[in-house]
Amino acid sequence: MVLQLSRTYFPDGTNGILECEGKFICNTIELPWKNNETKVSCIPEGKYFIRKRYSKKFQWHLEVLEVKSRSLILFHPANNALQELNGCIAPVTKLSGPGLGLMSRKAFTKLKDLVYKALDSKESVELIVDSRLHGNDK
Repeated sequence: MVLQLSRTYFPDGTNGILECEGKFICNTIELPWKNNETKVSCIPEGKYFIRKRYSKKFQWHLEVLEVKSRSLILFHPANNALQELNGCIAPVTKLSGPGLGLMSRKAFTKLKDLVYKALDSKESVELIVDSRLHGNDK
């Protein structure tokens, strides 16, 4: 399975559209781009793999693997990137501003169910992160 995250960058946050094989899954929010600095920047564009992860804080969620110079980059619920994210990606049902979204838990459940189904059937899940400035605007 290949997930495509197409981003739009703003000074106060990064908004994205997450799709699987051209089908819309949800919107996303992240921190603004600040040269991949730990806890203040979104991750660099590129290709990553995703796996299941469990923690007391987030229960079952998703981890983005092998991010250069970073660790514990997760997909987890959040509605305000600057207040709730440390470099992670939050699925949201609706965008409400740069780095801001609504109904994150609902969007997260939809994404998690889709990805876990693929992982449970031993399929690899790849995440491709790019910018919407490269001519792939919807």
